[in-house]
Amino acid sequence: MKTYGVVMAGGGGTRLWPLSTKKMPKQFLNLSGKETLVNEAVDRLLGVAGKEDIFIVTNASQTEVMLSQTAGRVRKDHILAEPAARNTAACIGYAAVTIVKKYGDGIMCVVPSDPYIREEAVFQDTLRGAVRAAEETDALVTIGIKPSFPSTGYGYIRSVEAEGKSYRRVEEFVEKPDEETAKAYLEAGCYAWNSGMFIWKASTILSYYKKLLPDIYDCLMQLAESFGTPREEEALWEIYPRIPKISVDYGIMERADHVLMLTGDFGWSDVGGWDAFDALKDRDQNQNLTVGKTLLLDSRNCTAYSVDKLIAAVGVSDLIIVQAREAVLVCPQSEAQRVKEIVEALSEKGENSYL
Repeated sequence: MKTYGVVMAGGGGTRLWPLSTKKMPKQFLNLSGKETLVNEAVDRLLGVAGKEDIFIVTNASQTEVMLSQTAGRVRKDHILAEPAARNTAACIGYAAVTIVKKYGDGIMCVVPSDPYIREEAVFQDTLRGAVRAAEETDALVTIGIKPSFPSTGYGYIRSVEAEGKSYRRVEEFVEKPDEETAKAYLEAGCYAWNSGMFIWKASTILSYYKKLLPDIYDCLMQLAESFGTPREEEALWEIYPRIPKISVDYGIMERADHVLMLTGDFGWSDVGGWDAFDALKDRDQNQNLTVGKTLLLDSRNCTAYSVDKLIAAVGVSDLIIVQAREAVLVCPQSEAQRVKEIVEALSEKGENSYL
């Protein structure tokens, strides 16, 4: 059975503001010094799926940038543009129905565009194992990340061993915990971080849409009827914004009766905020992480990221300081996940030039 790669790349990356903006969200940024995050995601999939079998689902407003950035990597007609952001259930369903109706059934490897993965070969081996599991069992398969610390920023997956198998059986998806609960999860040894990576037959996931998300399934079938006709684009813009807004985790994964998990231990970080940059760069002897023009005197445990101006600080600790274009961000390390609130506040004030 053919394997398809699907990259979800429609997000805004608001927790990495001001570096990540609506016009240039984090999937289009080169944070590793090698390639943009979306191109790194595509290149990793090429070890499992053929070049002609990679799809990207993105927001229609980002299509031109996506075409430019991925030219030569992904077929133009395999960049699926969402007319509206309707969360991951719509995004994945759109890709699944496109594959089934235009190419026939196959295994889908669905990955977010923006994580950083240090050990690419190990990731690809894990993904191949997940493909085998999906093909052999007809299950919904996910990759859970082996936790390295008690994170409160990720959802968790509780699983049990499947005797003699490389995969584990998923018992429960749980929400982002508080610190004490996260410590208990780490000690228990049966919890993994939810990576948002999914592997399954396209036909299997569509059967779950029909069973658990019938309203979305009906919209997908209406879209499919227009494929290959002059009305395809018109139907997409008419139907897609009506798709109920729900994540695939809530809508399907937490309710499905046959979910398996492979454990991933390949240097994964979702780079979901400024507090996650340690995955990309080592700290110095004072535990400071610096990028660009910076000067930190008598300062400890700070993250300083400058695009094109000097950041200078003296006698500070546990701060995040970021300069990009016309904006400067300053916040305690402990408040890094609240950066998206700044984006929301600027939007409410109509300060769109900073977004």
